[in-house]
Amino acid sequence: MNKQNNIVAGLTLISLICLVAAYFAPIWWVSLTAPNYPEDAFPDGIRIHFHFDGVYSGCKAAIKGSRIADEIMQKDLGQDDERYNPILDANMNVNKGAEGLDCVHEMNTINHYVGMFPIATGAPVEKPLAKFFFGFFAVIMLAFALPRKKPRLIVLAVGFVAVAAWMLVDQFVMGHLASHIADYMRESGRYFKDPERIKEWGDNVDLISRIVIFGLIAVMALVFAGVARIRNFQLLLALVPALLPLYFVVTYASWLWFFGHNLHPWGAFTVKPFMPTVFGEGKVAQFSTYSYPYWGYGLLLVLFVCMMLALLIRRKQLREGGAE
Repeated sequence: MNKQNNIVAGLTLISLICLVAAYFAPIWWVSLTAPNYPEDAFPDGIRIHFHFDGVYSGCKAAIKGSRIADEIMQKDLGQDDERYNPILDANMNVNKGAEGLDCVHEMNTINHYVGMFPIATGAPVEKPLAKFFFGFFAVIMLAFALPRKKPRLIVLAVGFVAVAAWMLVDQFVMGHLASHIADYMRESGRYFKDPERIKEWGDNVDLISRIVIFGLIAVMALVFAGVARIRNFQLLLALVPALLPLYFVVTYASWLWFFGHNLHPWGAFTVKPFMPTVFGEGKVAQFSTYSYPYWGYGLLLVLFVCMMLALLIRRKQLREGGAE
């Protein structure tokens, strides 16, 4: 039994490391390629990385020594060159010459042409609250690693109080919920010129965020009560975080559906509602699209395997009386 407990603890520790690393890692990447985005300026196309807390540019710098890189650098230095193409430079949305390209902004510009929401408006509740869910997952995983009931309940109580306090102070006392909603409305206002509608969206984000915040606290209380009263309830402490890969894909696909089926009439081009590519390659107008998991998703899969193995061992222990 001690050997089994050590194995469960070791698997849980590996999972915790993967959990923390995955929060800061790129989970999925998407890239667009088209003839007007030459490979020497965009080696990976217009590429963005999805993290749990937001979307980040995944573009590499223009290839040093290439024609495009030289043109960008000359433009930044104020140099004239007969090869310089201002239209090409405008298309590229360059931040600092060949040092980096803001592909999130570039993809927003492309999406705007077909009437699509800006990327930052997606998952407005999930992104700012993801860190607290990860805190919740970390607490229940630590509790699961303990074979005895009393220490498990102590970890749950202390951990849940800490996560709840952190969440309430961060969102309400420090005003991060209000500032997030202001940023969300500001980003929406860059493309929408309808203040009343934008305010309605902001109010909805505020309401749903509050429901999720206090709902998570209620779930913590439910988990504590379940572990205290039901012996096999502890298996959920492993199963719930183990399913993180599934949670991400479902959420990601749902928001892609929302973006593709809520197009607005301002677009310069009319496109029928469509389902953007979740996994693999696709085609939209002249753009080729690519969407694949990145190394952060691999961390989630390692977490899944480790926690499921730990769950099976603990289930065996419960049947044989080796755990409380």
